[in-house]
Amino acid sequence: MMTGTTTATIGGVPHAYDLTGPLNCAAVAGNESLVFIHGWLLSRAYWRPLVSRLSDRYCCLTYDLRGFGESAQGLDARVERLGARVGGEGDHPALPTSDSKLLGSSPSAYSLAAYAQDLGALLDQMKLDRVWLLGHSLGGSIALWAAYLRPDRVKGVICINAGGGIYIPQEFEKFRAAGQQMVKFRPAVLAQLPLLPRLFSRLMVRQPLTPDWGRQRIRDFVRADRAAAEGALLDSTTCEEVHLLPRLVNQLTQPVHFITASQDRVMPPRYVRYLASFHPDFQAGFQGKSTVSELSDCGHMAMVERPDAVEAVVRSVLEQSARSVELNQIGQ
Repeated sequence: MMTGTTTATIGGVPHAYDLTGPLNCAAVAGNESLVFIHGWLLSRAYWRPLVSRLSDRYCCLTYDLRGFGESAQGLDARVERLGARVGGEGDHPALPTSDSKLLGSSPSAYSLAAYAQDLGALLDQMKLDRVWLLGHSLGGSIALWAAYLRPDRVKGVICINAGGGIYIPQEFEKFRAAGQQMVKFRPAVLAQLPLLPRLFSRLMVRQPLTPDWGRQRIRDFVRADRAAAEGALLDSTTCEEVHLLPRLVNQLTQPVHFITASQDRVMPPRYVRYLASFHPDFQAGFQGKSTVSELSDCGHMAMVERPDAVEAVVRSVLEQSARSVELNQIGQ
């Protein structure tokens, strides 16, 4: 087993990442890998329970999104430069002209498409292809965009607690306003308050997490870069962006599986199934198999709340995909 924490510079910003897996993971190029994308105000830390279960067989790459976790250090000085680089020259691949119908004008520095370009640049640097992307919440939307923009490297997507596509003006306005207030009031002293970890360990979950997870959530909440946190929130929840997601899913050629949770109040199962319904596999019945798995007694943090159940779904999806490839090769 190999593991290591290091950084990769993308768009002038150091991105912290961990690479964990079998010994042959040292020769990453050519190996099928799993790449994990965390959600808003979180970090790569929340993938540890799942990675520990999957890294016996798969090369697992976790990283902190620009402006979050350990990729938030010194970002302020680079924001103006980042905005000028997205969609243009440099470390980000140029957007294909065929994407113009979905993208419109060049994406902002904190849009889903921009974060997907960051991911594409990371895959290029590490020479990773044939990857499966596993994205949680906001990270699921980023994974879908990355699959759309980089079909040359992305083999499939597994979305966890991620869905959407329906814009309800009043609800989104409340959500955006609440999120902006959260981002504004984040004094460092929060990490020192003794009872706060218990509160954070209960947010968005069905059953309380351990105090260690509460402390992790406070740490990530406090250290997230304000411009990135606010930008990612606002750019991903516009009416245009919400309505773009189903159109994008409809155009994906790779397999996509959605994992939802029965007690998820942030992204209820009906919204996950709605977005999943636009994928060609869903519409075709995917050879009689469902493209949505629902976990019982689970909230919005499935990979931490029920890692064993998530692992089982992930392994099943990957094994089914491998069998489909083998059958296609035999048929040829």
